[in-house]
Amino acid sequence: MLNIGLTGGIASGKSTVAELFAELKVPVVDSDELARKVVEPGTPGLQALQQHFGDSIIAEDGSLNRSSLREIVFNNDDERQFVEQTLHPQIRKLSDELGQQYADAGHAYCLFDIPLLVETGQQHRFERVLVVDVSEKIQVTRVVARDNISEEQAMKIVQSQASRIERLDAATDMIFNNMMLDALAEEVHWLHQKFTKMATR
Repeated sequence: MLNIGLTGGIASGKSTVAELFAELKVPVVDSDELARKVVEPGTPGLQALQQHFGDSIIAEDGSLNRSSLREIVFNNDDERQFVEQTLHPQIRKLSDELGQQYADAGHAYCLFDIPLLVETGQQHRFERVLVVDVSEKIQVTRVVARDNISEEQAMKIVQSQASRIERLDAATDMIFNNMMLDALAEEVHWLHQKFTKMATR
């Protein structure tokens, strides 16, 4: 089975691309979903975070208070690294297990949807890396509209991620997503055929 990493900056449309592949019956391993799983109540992940940060990051129902944690780590590199070093190995383990299940089920290829693929140096895990690319200007406009925040805040978030050049450097395949949904679906369909052919060679 061909393993393909899928990534893109915030508001690039990466999730839409993942959904379009899923509609073509391609298995998609969603890192964000796995990241939620490893901090569910009672998990070693959440226990480790609670031990380190205290009860301020725990919501009343015992789940992770994401906004509290985000506030702590957003401006503190050491704390962000602690969270990454605690959770990323667990996310990676679940990701590998799911990938193996899809391989065993006979799928030609699998997409691993990883927002911070380049930032966490995971491009070497995959035979192909598909980057959903878009200009910073479009990213900022979309984030402002989606999250109802200022342009300055949106730009800060965009610049806290890998640059376009860093992402494109890691890419073997690319979708420049300034297009309408129909055109995007066509592009995904073309890539689907390409990846299927490559996987069955």
